[in-house]
Amino acid sequence: MKRRSVLALGALALAGCSALPSKPKRQTMYDFGPQASEAAGAAPTRAALVLPDVEVSGILETPALLYRLGYDDPNELRPYAYARWSAPPGQLLRQRLRDVLGRERPVLDSAAGAALVRRGGSPPPVLRVELEEFSQLFESPTASQGVLRLRCTLLENTGGGERLLAQRSFNVQRAAPSADAPGGVRALAAATDAAAQDIAAWLQQR
Repeated sequence: MKRRSVLALGALALAGCSALPSKPKRQTMYDFGPQASEAAGAAPTRAALVLPDVEVSGILETPALLYRLGYDDPNELRPYAYARWSAPPGQLLRQRLRDVLGRERPVLDSAAGAALVRRGGSPPPVLRVELEEFSQLFESPTASQGVLRLRCTLLENTGGGERLLAQRSFNVQRAAPSADAPGGVRALAAATDAAAQDIAAWLQQR
């Protein structure tokens, strides 16, 4: 009787483990991968833009690769034990935004924007980005998607301070090709690329 109870508990433990996403068995570091190569074209013609560091808070300030179990407790953010980003998500997002937006215009950091003004140039507009969600959401043990949510605020840099020009939130989701950390990385990279394209299109209308 005791032996049967032990076996039953073991089976329940295995069943519980199967409900969680597959995890790497060694420490692994990820980024968004190389940008797709673009054919050489004309030099950027739009006005310069200042892109400060992406604003993040809490656990998004760390390189943790995060996921949620939507079918269990969607309010709990869980880090993969052996997988992480090569830099905090805000830094990776800013670099990808700079790559995409830089195809059409010079993209400056805050120091370069200030230096331009000191040299007598016009103050370039400022794009502030707040990263609010960046995680892999599991709808079931075998299906998940990368979820990215951010808010962009476009500001005019005037002598008396910054003036609001436009603001918009972006919520992008992309399906993960596998129910594990590598699948989440690919889904979040695809969501980031899509968000960068959406932001570029939004800026073109300003």
